Amino acid sequence: MTPDPPWASLGFAEEATPFTGPTQKARVWTEGWARRHLFCPACGATPLAGQVANKAACDFVCAACAEEFELKSQKGRFGARVVDGAWKTMSQRLAASNNPSLVLMNYDLASQAVTDLIIVPRHFFTPAVIERRKPLGPTARRAGWEGCNILLGRIPQAGKIPLIRAGALRPRQAVLDQWRDTLFLRQAGLAARGWLLEVMACVETLDRPNFTLEDLYRFEPRLARLYPGNHNIRPKIRQQLQVLRDQGWLTFEGRGRYRR
Repeated sequence: MTPDPPWASLGFAEEATPFTGPTQKARVWTEGWARRHLFCPACGATPLAGQVANKAACDFVCAACAEEFELKSQKGRFGARVVDGAWKTMSQRLAASNNPSLVLMNYDLASQAVTDLIIVPRHFFTPAVIERRKPLGPTARRAGWEGCNILLGRIPQAGKIPLIRAGALRPRQAVLDQWRDTLFLRQAGLAARGWLLEVMACVETLDRPNFTLEDLYRFEPRLARLYPGNHNIRPKIRQQLQVLRDQGWLTFEGRGRYRR
């Protein structure tokens, strides 16, 4: 069988820009690359259209399925926190049905190429992964303005879909399959989704395909700290495992044994 051709070229195209600073140039190059090459991980359509007029935090939209995306790019790898925009805007986005998914791009200026690219689907965003920053001081130009951080470290690995790893393109179909694997999360409200994501993260922390219910009970103190008002943590864990089983994210093998 003939392998599928690569879906993108990693190099930036030369684009006219009035900017002279490397960071400003890189922004033009990375946005241009995304316009030419980035496909929609929800439906596979390509290319993505440009920004929606008067829509905050939306850089690209899929003309086929209307999925929206926000692009953030930088030279080094992203850490546990990603600086985002206004806290108030993000709070409104979390409650909206068309909250943009997040595209995180790393690039190398010397080779003028994309090195890594991941997408965080919007159904992985809950209030627990948004950190409110302190308001700007009274002497700042935007005194009182409150920003926020995206706590990337709180998002399960299932919600960090790689399209490019260390300069290597992932097959388009693998990306589409991974996106659809967790699409069931959109059916849950914010509160219910938060519990599902926390239990998914606990399963991933075990770092093995087979585990038991007792293994998950080890995370009871952690979940109790996150949800101090819930005094039935173990029944809640079992409930979430049942949902994840019903959705095909894991398999129940009987007698308290599961397989991811």
